[in-house]
Amino acid sequence: MYEKKSELGALIRELLKKNSLSMRKLSALSGIDTATISRIVNGKQRANMKHIQSFAKYLNVPMEKLLIADGYDIDILKQELLKFSNLLDYNYDLCKIEDELEKYKKYAATKEGKNIIYKNFKEKIDAVNGSGLFVDELKQMYEKFCNDTSSEEIRVLLGSGLLYFILSVDIIPDYVFPLGYLDDVIAIKLVLHHIAEVNARNEKLLQK
Repeated sequence: MYEKKSELGALIRELLKKNSLSMRKLSALSGIDTATISRIVNGKQRANMKHIQSFAKYLNVPMEKLLIADGYDIDILKQELLKFSNLLDYNYDLCKIEDELEKYKKYAATKEGKNIIYKNFKEKIDAVNGSGLFVDELKQMYEKFCNDTSSEEIRVLLGSGLLYFILSVDIIPDYVFPLGYLDDVIAIKLVLHHIAEVNARNEKLLQK
């Protein structure tokens, strides 16, 4: 998942120049001590995930780009996250995520809930600045939600996942890396699983 060679420092220098920022200004924006930023840039200290998330936000760059520069293989990282979500026992958190999705499923069926998705999804995507490792999947869900050919039942399921992304506070904090991304992964997988169940049921009905 992680390779020792890191080009993160060089990338941060490039991005500081591109955004007309000094390390001191980045420190003021991010809350990361200037000396810490300097050590990271000069390869004397390893950046943690909270550092990288802040750099992504204030240097206007996708988090994936910073992770790659820091030596991570993103494809392997995604596979590992999916493996964690399958193998680890998160029964309590899973129940909480299911409860949240059920609440948002009802909300997604309302005009107010739909309007929140239409008005706020793109803004939320822009806010995470591409730093979510499963942004592509969320974008696909949004496109299907906006597709008039999708059934209301499917749209409500998609809406529950989108509202979870837009409105929910993460059950597992993002900085608990890599587990911090698990609730997003699980929520997406649950929604897609329920959609697959609906599609399978409808296919059986058509075959009768």
